Amino acid sequence: MQVDEIKKFVEAIPATLREKRGVYSVQCTVAERKAFLSKKKLTYSAKFRIDEGKKELRFTEMLKESGSGVSSGDSDFGPGFGFKKETYKSGKGPREASIEEQSKLFGTQYSYTFDFSKVRTFVESEAVQAGYTFKYQITARGL
Repeated sequence: MQVDEIKKFVEAIPATLREKRGVYSVQCTVAERKAFLSKKKLTYSAKFRIDEGKKELRFTEMLKESGSGVSSGDSDFGPGFGFKKETYKSGKGPREASIEEQSKLFGTQYSYTFDFSKVRTFVESEAVQAGYTFKYQITARGL
């Protein structure tokens, strides 16, 4: 299967497409929030692997929030202000949610118009046109 059309589509979003050991990764910043001395970023991430032997494309996607900035007094350094940087992902750990559920959760904190379903739909249509089976997975395990 050729990935050229998917690459053109991803670049038009604009997003990046990378390949590492047979796994293709798409990443795009969806929204950013800046507050007093802190910043949070919401990123859409999709991964897919093409299995030539089984003629299938396995696909997963998620929203990831990361942030950095000044915290107020709740750090290990005692009272006052401290610097805090953290990265956390929904869809990892015990709670596994579909991207629709993740979007509803982050939609209360961010304002964005990114339609992640377009990426999934396009990749699925390219796979089907090439004669491959499209398999959607909630987590990246098994990619």
